[in-house]
Amino acid sequence: MLTFSMRRKAIAVLATASLSAGLLTTGAVAQTSRDNIRNQNAGSRPFSIDQSFTNAGSYLAARHANVERDASAAAKFYRNALRLDPKNNELLDRAFISSLADGNIEEATKLADRVLVIDKNNRVARLVVGVRALKMKQYAAAQQNINQSVRGPITDLVAVLLSGWASAGAGEARQGVASIDKLAGPEWYPIFKDFHTGLMLDLAGQQKDAGARFERAFKLDDSALRMNDAYARWLSRNKSPQPGVTAISIYEAFDKKLPRHPLIADAMKDVRAGKKLPVLVATPQAGAAEALYGIGASLTRRGGEDLALVYLQLALYLQPDHALALLSLADLYETVKKPAMAIKVYERMPAGSPLKRNAQINLATNLDSVERSDEAITILKGLVAEDPRDQESIMALGNVERARKKFAECSDTYAQGVKELQGTEKNAWVFYYFRGICEERSKQWPKAEMSMKKALELQPEQPHVLNYLGYSWIDQGVNLDEGMKLIRRAVEQRPDDGYIVDSLGWAYYRVGNYEDAVKNLERAVDLKPEDPTINDHLGDAYWRVGRTLEAKFQWAHARDLKPEAEELPKIEAKIRDGLPEDTSSAASADKDKKDGKGG
Repeated sequence: MLTFSMRRKAIAVLATASLSAGLLTTGAVAQTSRDNIRNQNAGSRPFSIDQSFTNAGSYLAARHANVERDASAAAKFYRNALRLDPKNNELLDRAFISSLADGNIEEATKLADRVLVIDKNNRVARLVVGVRALKMKQYAAAQQNINQSVRGPITDLVAVLLSGWASAGAGEARQGVASIDKLAGPEWYPIFKDFHTGLMLDLAGQQKDAGARFERAFKLDDSALRMNDAYARWLSRNKSPQPGVTAISIYEAFDKKLPRHPLIADAMKDVRAGKKLPVLVATPQAGAAEALYGIGASLTRRGGEDLALVYLQLALYLQPDHALALLSLADLYETVKKPAMAIKVYERMPAGSPLKRNAQINLATNLDSVERSDEAITILKGLVAEDPRDQESIMALGNVERARKKFAECSDTYAQGVKELQGTEKNAWVFYYFRGICEERSKQWPKAEMSMKKALELQPEQPHVLNYLGYSWIDQGVNLDEGMKLIRRAVEQRPDDGYIVDSLGWAYYRVGNYEDAVKNLERAVDLKPEDPTINDHLGDAYWRVGRTLEAKFQWAHARDLKPEAEELPKIEAKIRDGLPEDTSSAASADKDKKDGKGG
């Protein structure tokens, strides 16, 4: 809901916002590679609690789970420690926060009651108890507790919106609107205020006033999905005072900005069929969930993951089938490199939601990342079978097959994507590029070359395509001059890409210019020190310039970096025997010059 400029100004606030000291984690989460994620999750088992765990053991295990951002394990261990030491207030607070982060709101509310006995001013506990009261339609108690949870710009806004929805639930929508109108704060407040007062008035049947609020919020941010949807839904039931503004005009304008969004496409279909769309939120509880989701989603990926997690979990407590909140929560887990937790959330997506297909694609991607690739492929093949023209599913399936080195299969999959291209897609080149990779890896070079050339035709300066085609030519000893030109163009655009710099170094090697090969391959190794192929290439170049000890060191390093199975025997042979004498024409000409035979 925040505009870009508003978001930038709010980032400093969001980055430091927290509900409690040591809310969910300590330290930063390391950015791991895809392979590391696989290794961490492959064969991993859920934490289990042995009855022999001591209090200290449970506490240390919980702290470790916190660092790993495993809220479920942390909550279990803290609760176990709390059972062993029920009067320990620190354990109580940590068990409460971890249960909240895990989405176990029923348990969190029980612990919140205990926290408030010790500290009646605990703002997090007040918020949770207030949300529970709101869910149970105890609106007075909800307001009383929520109003005591305020602390700063974010929490103030959340509290006022939730309190307003409690008023609406009590049949006093006007009072709820008035309380929200009174809230003063940062310049990004109005979009939330107008949006939610519009929803309240729409739910209360006060159509004219609701329309005025929606129109005002829409003018503040006409790119927000929920704002467009709420306004268009109102327009499907009411006539705008603005000429030409209709539900379909709003949806069509949004579709141009973000084409084929499932929620918008579904709504457009109904509007074109002459249907009047219901209100966006049908109950005060759903309205409160929308507030928690909207702010939680805005916080995600902007330095406020911990707070976002709490708000999204509370939103789903109020409305378990909130599809966008589920997607946002899963996306948050992906952001902090927790695919196993994202999988559980994607599996909760309601079967009838227009977003179910998107959730299934993301589910498959995460299954692949935790070494459950067969399941991922089964899901994606099912989606493609249901809709053979769905390019997103086709691309996801091809990507999983390619990552798993099923090159013949991914070649066919991307070919299906190419077949379904309409000619207007901005990313059409990607299908040709990936198809070319799979064709080249499955020993179909003539087809691969055609695919790469087509990709380059669609995107003439795409560095990855330039690099792959140029490298392939050089490696095969054909089109050497043209291949070198393509690689140089790629390096000009991506001078810090180790793989592309490696291609340039290897191109020099293949044409016999070993000095330039060494220079570029050394830089490539600096950029990508963990890559076995680049280290192997540098070893070859060192050998050709007479640096044989360094060559064997690089080959040994390449061997230790776990190269592909078919490359390992070749590397071991070089470590043992070195390289055979270079008999290339370039090397012979260089030798003739050194011997005084050249022209």
